[in-house]
Amino acid sequence: MLTGVSGPGFVWRPGEIVDLPGPEASVWADGVRAELVRDEPMETPEGAAAKPERAARKKAATGRGRREPRTS
Repeated sequence: MLTGVSGPGFVWRPGEIVDLPGPEASVWADGVRAELVRDEPMETPEGAAAKPERAARKKAATGRGRREPRTS
């Protein structure tokens, strides 16, 4: 918790870790009241190999493209 929150039957203090079900935790974790902390790795679809993301590179211009004829 980032801020103190209280209600009927509960009190959460700043710095306290509160264990909530995923959808409810997402509602509280708005960056003002709380932050979402995962203690387990995120699930991935079965059979899918996790590949690192890569940025595509542009091919270098070779200067061999079609040019307009010169008019001198």
